[in-house]
Amino acid sequence: MTSRTPILVVLLDLDGTLVDSIPDLASAANAMRLELGMPPLGLEVLTTFVGKGIDNLVRRTLAGSLGGKGLSGGEPDAGLFAQGLASFRRHYGLINGDMAAVYDGVIEGLRAMQDQGLKLAVVTNKPTEFTGPLLTRTGLAGFFSVIVCGDTCARRKPDPDQVLHACERLGVAPAQAVTIGDSLNDAQAGRAAGTRVLAVPYGYNEGQDVYLLDVDGIVPRLTDAAQVIAQWNAAAR
Repeated sequence: MTSRTPILVVLLDLDGTLVDSIPDLASAANAMRLELGMPPLGLEVLTTFVGKGIDNLVRRTLAGSLGGKGLSGGEPDAGLFAQGLASFRRHYGLINGDMAAVYDGVIEGLRAMQDQGLKLAVVTNKPTEFTGPLLTRTGLAGFFSVIVCGDTCARRKPDPDQVLHACERLGVAPAQAVTIGDSLNDAQAGRAAGTRVLAVPYGYNEGQDVYLLDVDGIVPRLTDAAQVIAQWNAAAR
């Protein structure tokens, strides 16, 4: 996509884009299963369950399937889900950030964006109670003037509500923003809101190929994203 509208704001996903949080999420998910008398799942399986918020992660982990349905074809009953969600939140709250790692190029990329005068925001499906502590523990909190979490708006990504809310809080039109993420959820949310969209190839994307997403570009690292935005803005002058 080409545009004469300059980019003023960068909206970044958290898990799978800024931070590899799978080790903590998988540990909490398996602790929940063990607490409920279920065998643990492999890391490669649990990785595909991440992407649509903690409620969906818990449903998928309880069912042992990406669709969130067990072998009988049904979702976990309400009682089991409530018990599992409470267990997961307790376990994850204790270890959130312990094993999480900031991806290569993230710090440098965020600094390069700031050097361009861009405003930065996090737009994540992660609940507020876990987002702030993770950003703080990974040293990323100071980069962002706005943080929109999974419980900030009525609907989460892939719906556009969070993206539109972030743009409103930052005082820009969606056309003046770019959404950067690792998954279909991010791409669809950005597109529906009217922002430009970039994707990184190293995240989760629920086991799907990131190169099949409807985006304006695939950037190996956030440093590359900063360069793309600079090129867009140079062309818009």
